[in-house]
Amino acid sequence: MSDVAEKHEHAKYEVNLDGDIRPWSEPTITVAQIRELAGWAADQPVVIVDLHTNDERDLADGEVVKLKPGHGFSKKIKFKRGAW
Repeated sequence: MSDVAEKHEHAKYEVNLDGDIRPWSEPTITVAQIRELAGWAADQPVVIVDLHTNDERDLADGEVVKLKPGHGFSKKIKFKRGAW
């Protein structure tokens, strides 16, 4: 388990990383934190997907995403690896 994942083990937020649900304890997450939590390369593009509309967009390296707490009530988004 990475330091980031261990820190967030008892979290009230969940982050969907290519279908793998990971706990997160902060109300926001950065692109760098997404990569670290997922174990993706530092230069891996990150895409945010709205699971209600299936809209996708690339995230900028410095971008911060706001999360909503709760399993069933969480913000319906996921992150996936983008194409190089």
